[in-house]
Amino acid sequence: MTAPHLSGSSPPDIEVYDDMMETEKLEKPPIVDDPFGNEESGEVKYRVMKWWQAGMLMVAENISLGIMSLPSAVATLGIVPALLLILGLSGISWYTGYVFGQFKLRYPHVHSMGDAGEILMGPIGREICYFGQLLFIIFLMASHILTFTVTFNTITDHGTCTIVFGVVGLVACSIASLPRTSEKVFMMSTISAASILIATIVTMVSVAVQEPADVVNEITTHPTFVNAFLAVTNIVFAFIAHVSFFGIISEMEDPRQFPKSLAMLQVVDTTMYVVAAMVIYCYVGPDVSSPALSAAGPVMKKVAYGLAIPTVIVAGVVFGHVACKYIYVRIFRGDRSHHMHQRSLLATGTWVAICLSTWTIAWVIAESIPVFNDLLSLISALFGSWFSYGLPAIFWLVMNKGQWWSTPKKIFLTIVNFLILGIACAICGLGLYVSGKSIHDSTTNSSWTCASNAI
Repeated sequence: MTAPHLSGSSPPDIEVYDDMMETEKLEKPPIVDDPFGNEESGEVKYRVMKWWQAGMLMVAENISLGIMSLPSAVATLGIVPALLLILGLSGISWYTGYVFGQFKLRYPHVHSMGDAGEILMGPIGREICYFGQLLFIIFLMASHILTFTVTFNTITDHGTCTIVFGVVGLVACSIASLPRTSEKVFMMSTISAASILIATIVTMVSVAVQEPADVVNEITTHPTFVNAFLAVTNIVFAFIAHVSFFGIISEMEDPRQFPKSLAMLQVVDTTMYVVAAMVIYCYVGPDVSSPALSAAGPVMKKVAYGLAIPTVIVAGVVFGHVACKYIYVRIFRGDRSHHMHQRSLLATGTWVAICLSTWTIAWVIAESIPVFNDLLSLISALFGSWFSYGLPAIFWLVMNKGQWWSTPKKIFLTIVNFLILGIACAICGLGLYVSGKSIHDSTTNSSWTCASNAI
């Protein structure tokens, strides 16, 4: 497949040979505007990221809150089922992420799920996918503000009202979101990735050296359906960074190298997930807390949370940056794209206003659903099921329309994508039921309260 030249990008003609997708046989779509327009003479340039920078950005975005809920998922499901789910969902996520990259090469103008939705279902699909994606990311931002309050309640022994900590998190994340290019956010993401890695290692070492208790590790368990599927949705949450892939690919120097970025993400996050989840569970046992950093003991958990502060803020900022960029591009796309490359009052003021507005909405959600696992489960069921699994399967079916049963390989991939679509439907339907029931039945926390939410 030959990808059309993007105005302002470096490679004039790109030949893409895709053994899995074989999309070069499809009829070519009309060439439409690049999301950032011509930026050759712009003050602010966007398409500048190397593949490893994009990979690091994705690692920082993905390995944050997800890793904190996995030990409790292992405690609920047992070692073997949890391990199989982590590896299985990682493999599916790798494949669906690859489909994202191919869809972007097939339709270079796609910058958001809204653009993809327009290809799938026209103007109505554009609006449904656009606002669905925006809500998804804002919910993810809310989960980071919630974790911010847990973090500071833990470190300060509930030094002030939890709502105040939430406002502090809102301000900190809004300020950190002010850079307009992903390259600038990448610089912060390296600190974030190191932060969660060190915090996780500290937690693992801490639980290992604590005086051992009578810990019983279960190979398999017998949880209720609600508890089991809540644990499944927490594992799903660990692999839902796909929502930002189109935006990240759009700011890469060479979108053809996205598979390298994706491989970097999947290898790093799956390795960390398996090691951290199993080690913490095996030393703490079935009563492991969520977020898992709270399992480190009275003193060391404060250290772990302190080390994780950059991740709590920056990983949320990565999501926030993506959400703000989608709105920003939609406002200035087309004939007004030159504003995106300026540092004028209009360009900068619009960006700041978008950042403050989205983070304020996220703060409201965080105060309204103050239970960590329940919020993650709701996000996974309502949004992650479709943006990470369901829609990529549909992307493949659309790109290969008319060829589903043409060759043995196509037949196999068609069945695979229909199965993935079925998995997405199951996660969405059952996940909404169990997360809704858990939120309804929860008596440990209440919304909009000054009470501590520390574990």
